[in-house]
Amino acid sequence: MTDALASLIHERLQALEPSELDIINESHLHAGHAGAQGGASHFRVIIASKQFDGISTLARHRLVYDRVHDLMPFPIHALAIQAKTTA
Repeated sequence: MTDALASLIHERLQALEPSELDIINESHLHAGHAGAQGGASHFRVIIASKQFDGISTLARHRLVYDRVHDLMPFPIHALAIQAKTTA
């Protein structure tokens, strides 16, 4: 499921036209964590996009969350985001 989930995240974030996009499954680092119960996953997203140029970090994160909000809190329990400008 996590490979399929990573692919789904990747697909959805294409709307942000990323020049860089890495999706890292960190679920294994959270084994035993309450949020991981029932199979919920933890991911780290590193993304750069021209759409982030000139906007705050919070606004960048909102753009990412807007693409995956329906997947939280299950099957994604946690999403760490590093959203960079292209500058």
